[in-house]
Amino acid sequence: MKDGCYISTDISKMDIDLIHNYLSLKSYWAKGRSKDLVKKSMENSICFGAFTQSGEQVGFARVATDYVVFVWLMDVFVVDGFQGQRVGQQLLQAILDYSGLEQVNGIGLRTNDAQSFYSKFGFNTISEPETWMFKKNT
Repeated sequence: MKDGCYISTDISKMDIDLIHNYLSLKSYWAKGRSKDLVKKSMENSICFGAFTQSGEQVGFARVATDYVVFVWLMDVFVVDGFQGQRVGQQLLQAILDYSGLEQVNGIGLRTNDAQSFYSKFGFNTISEPETWMFKKNT
C-alpha cells in the first residue's frame, strides 16, 4: 500500500459486514459462521483492524487473553487486493506490540497455510506436544 495503513483496536470502527463476509464465505476456518457469532466473538476479544488512510478496512485479527499466561490469535485476514502489501505484517506487529501482551508466557495460533509468515515473527511449532491437550466440541 503506497501510504501504508493504520491499525486500530476501536471496535466501533470495525466493518462487521466485511469481517463476517470474509470469515463466513472466504476463510477455511470459519466457513458458515453466523453474523451473530462473529459479533459475539468480537465482543469477547481484543480486535485489531487494518485501515487505509481513507478509513477502508482491509484487514482484521482478534486475540483472547488473560494478560498473564496466554494469548490466542484468531481470525487473521487481509482482504483480496491488499495482500502482499505488508498489511498482514503491520497487523501482526501491532498485536505483538500491544500494551499488556508483552509479558504473557506465550501466544498461540492455528494455521493450515501460513506457517512461513508467522515464523518470521518468531512463531514455531509446539515444543513438547505431548504436554498439550485439546478437547474439541462436536
